[in-house]
Amino acid sequence: MAIEKWQNFGSVRDFDDLFNRFLGTRSQVARSTEPEAWSIPLDVVQEGESLVVTASVPGTSKDKIDVSVDDNVLTIKAETAGSVDTDTAKSSDGYLLRERRTGSYYRALRLPETVDYENAESTFANGVLTIKLPKLESKKARKLEISAV
Repeated sequence: MAIEKWQNFGSVRDFDDLFNRFLGTRSQVARSTEPEAWSIPLDVVQEGESLVVTASVPGTSKDKIDVSVDDNVLTIKAETAGSVDTDTAKSSDGYLLRERRTGSYYRALRLPETVDYENAESTFANGVLTIKLPKLESKKARKLEISAV
């Protein structure tokens, strides 16, 4: 059994190619930290006869969240006010690290046609928005009776 000698990864260009293949170009990654590119993280779970969407919107108050459904697309918009004006923070030399998000956030999610939007329920607590979307009664699976002939 031959033991292979460890080989150098290669040049910086090889690393850049690997980085770009998995994460996009460095300029795309850098752009994703701009507030316009931030989106609301979601979890979507099927619970029995309902679809449950859970969205993280920390630092947002209930009156700054807008939820709508149009043409089977669930849209969540939220706004978070920062403790400091964003323009001031960008121009200030005082920040060593700024990761807390401020500004407007947006997320749209196409949902199945089997969802009953009229009977949807939403709750908001501790920065988490939960939307429960039941299935339409007419779209639920039905058990068929078998009659003897």
